Amino acid sequence: MQHTPVRVFHIISHFDLGGAEQVAANIAKSSTGGVEYHMIEVMRGHTPFTRSLIDELQASGIRLHRSFMPDVRFHFLFERLGALCFPFWFLFLYLKWRPDVLHCHTETADMAVCAFARLFPWLRKYKIVRTVHNTMLWTGVKRLGDHIERFMQRNGCNVAISPSVKDAYGQNYGTFPPVIMNGVEPVEQRRYPHLHPDRLNILFAGRLEPQKGIESLLETIRRMKGDGRFFFHLIGDGTLRQEVERVVDDADNAVLVPPVFGLPAFMGSFDALFMPSEFEGLGLLAVEAAMAGLPVVANRCSGLSDALPSDWPFWVTGNDVSAYVHIFRKTLPVADRSALTAWAREYVMKRFSVRNMQLEYEKIYFQVKESSF
Repeated sequence: MQHTPVRVFHIISHFDLGGAEQVAANIAKSSTGGVEYHMIEVMRGHTPFTRSLIDELQASGIRLHRSFMPDVRFHFLFERLGALCFPFWFLFLYLKWRPDVLHCHTETADMAVCAFARLFPWLRKYKIVRTVHNTMLWTGVKRLGDHIERFMQRNGCNVAISPSVKDAYGQNYGTFPPVIMNGVEPVEQRRYPHLHPDRLNILFAGRLEPQKGIESLLETIRRMKGDGRFFFHLIGDGTLRQEVERVVDDADNAVLVPPVFGLPAFMGSFDALFMPSEFEGLGLLAVEAAMAGLPVVANRCSGLSDALPSDWPFWVTGNDVSAYVHIFRKTLPVADRSALTAWAREYVMKRFSVRNMQLEYEKIYFQVKESSF
């Protein structure tokens, strides 16, 4: 008897550059037979990276479904509006394709799937899988978050991306989800075209939001102003962009540029990655850096601490800016980069396999299909 494939819908916030979106894409690129993957956005992405991500997914044979709701960032208001509108246009997709699994990523997608299930309970012939990507959820919207979490727990949906996420979720919501570690693939390295060849080039890449430790980043740049040995390349965008621009404009050691699609391919060009994050779900950027042979200088925060060895020499506790300055000025210039990168690469290659991640999620998907026969 020939069975139809397991049809999995990955629900993401938008087709754009982001860690959760890339995780969903990496799962959907699986070569396992008997699984059909679709990617659906809740809000219509429209950044320079949208087209690149769409091309990447289509080249892998993944079916894509675009949203009609514009992606507007304003105090989480439009995300909630997008989630409320989602069920009405998604209903037609559901009835056409009859997915076996709705796999949601990020809070916007969580809200959208919850709204769909609430509005159309008689259609519940699918399994919901929900990946928890961060150690801190529902910032500023706790009541809404509590409602969503009760729904996810009742339906046994949750999977954490790291031990730190599992522990943080349990402490906040009382249950400890299973862990499937995120997977990252090594990429072929290219030369970043805007390096300063006479300096140590330090990379910061990420959303310009408080979570990423922007205050510590900027204070470090201020303290190292005038030290001609270093240059900071800040790559990103976000609500703190104007504050970052003011500091960079006054500095002689930094530049701010918009997000770069395919950044992991350039990481090996730099001398260090700077991650002063306040918290992370896992810190995939640190894993990508280690695979590219780039040493990481980082705050030992929740989530990020899972990405590198516990005795890594460039950990800083409590975002101590003086400690960052000491590492950059005293430790990094004399460090044995080849030994450090070999150590970090071996660590992440063992722990963060894309194929293992795909297979672990597909065990869940196949269980859903087997139970329906």
